[in-house]
Amino acid sequence: MADDPLDDLYAAKPDAFTALRKQLAGDARKNGDADVAKRISGARKPTTAAWVVNQLAIGDDSVVQRLKDLGVRLRDAHAAMDGDRIRELSTEQRRLVDDFTRAAFEEAGLKPTGGLRDDVTGTLQAAVADPDVADRLGRLTKAETWSGFGEFGDTAIVFSPTTRRKPPPKPEKKAEPAPRDDREAAAHKERQQAKADLAAAEHARAQADDALAELQSDLAAARLRHQDAQRRLQEAERGLAAAEDAYDQAKQASRDAAAAVKEAKARVRRIT
Repeated sequence: MADDPLDDLYAAKPDAFTALRKQLAGDARKNGDADVAKRISGARKPTTAAWVVNQLAIGDDSVVQRLKDLGVRLRDAHAAMDGDRIRELSTEQRRLVDDFTRAAFEEAGLKPTGGLRDDVTGTLQAAVADPDVADRLGRLTKAETWSGFGEFGDTAIVFSPTTRRKPPPKPEKKAEPAPRDDREAAAHKERQQAKADLAAAEHARAQADDALAELQSDLAAARLRHQDAQRRLQEAERGLAAAEDAYDQAKQASRDAAAAVKEAKARVRRIT
């Protein structure tokens, strides 16, 4: 058993959490540790995603420090507005989070659904962005989320839309001396065609740049909408987990009260 009973509690599987919490709180009360018993009784049951991340942190002491170290380097890069460094560290972040996500499900012995994987990935990303979240790994009660802003600032989503440009004006036709022979006429015609092709190519490039700028902007907006939807889903799941936890505690309190009534009745019968 761990030195702190909460370590044992948060290492337990979610379906064993409530019973173990009651047992550990009872043991603490028997030992005269009222404060410890109160702290254990107040511990909230983790969601599945939070439990998966907790198992990763409990099983590997280096996880928290690696996430925090990467967060420090990312914050420094954003503070310096170093685009190349930000992109380099963002790639490292994606790789590290993917590796930890895979390791977390292996440690937990679970085959993840898409939603559960998103919650675990979002929590690990939040731990990179927020050292307070990283410090709570191992005792999380809910999935965490990072909107893409926070301490990293607005440069967290890095994209450089091309400035919208108007199509280049068609080149003015300049009067040229009349060709003196067939060869000169052919060269003149070829020059005119090359100029027309160049103007058409520049116009097509300008249109492509405009389309790219619009798509980059749409992509950034879509990412923000997706992150907002994830945040709202996670808030709903936190509300559900809190309601389930409150119900479990109320149900246990009802059982304890019924047992007390039964014992009191038995005492009355013995006395009378």
